[in-house]
Amino acid sequence: MLILMIGDIVGSPGRAAIRELVPDLRHQYQLDLVIANAENAAGGLGLTSPTAKELLGAGVDILTSGNHIWAQKEIIPYLDGEMPILRPLNYPPAVPGRGYIISGQAMVVNLLGRTFIGNFDCPFRTMDRLLAEHKIPVIIVDFHAEATSEKIAMGRYLDGRVSAVLGTHTHVGTIDTQLFPQGTAYVTDIGMTGPANSIIGDDAEAVLQRFLTGIPYRLSVGKGKVAFNAVIIRVNEESGRAISIDRIYKEVE
Repeated sequence: MLILMIGDIVGSPGRAAIRELVPDLRHQYQLDLVIANAENAAGGLGLTSPTAKELLGAGVDILTSGNHIWAQKEIIPYLDGEMPILRPLNYPPAVPGRGYIISGQAMVVNLLGRTFIGNFDCPFRTMDRLLAEHKIPVIIVDFHAEATSEKIAMGRYLDGRVSAVLGTHTHVGTIDTQLFPQGTAYVTDIGMTGPANSIIGDDAEAVLQRFLTGIPYRLSVGKGKVAFNAVIIRVNEESGRAISIDRIYKEVE
């Protein structure tokens, strides 16, 4: 099974890159599943139903998210609907939406880290409970977390129990794509799909003014060429063990 996981999509530039690149990538690699983190797809913060439909229509199968999933209140009723949108599994019970979805022979899970982000249910124990309930060989985890140590810890903790632990949230891709000893593919952060000449997707000048003055300036999505960051994972469908993980980086003018 070949699975493509796309890093955090930022605003309309990121969505444009998805429309341009994903159909060709699906054809080129004969992909079985395409996942994308979309928590910043609507104007750089949050997700709306039109932006979700746009991404799904461009060839993405499942949309994951993170702590910004609540930024656009319009999306909340859709989290319990038919669109394959995930919010982190380790939010408290009774929160709208779902934290995992089964698509064909694979289960996709969305988890949220706690270090430097906020107080949520323990993602490690939350994952233990989910794995006790579901026996599916191919399991892909989007771990949306800030701290490198917490991400690596999750990868090590789940090694041999899931097919891949793929980090999102920081928008800065890391070079540590690897296979852990028991067959779990891992990367600390995939990186973003958004404006390359920016500060993690936002207009650089506005972000600089925030740092220089301490005054909260309104941020807007950057402009110019777009960086497309993703990883492609090859997984043995029977054992669930990852065979390989490779980076894909492209630029779109």
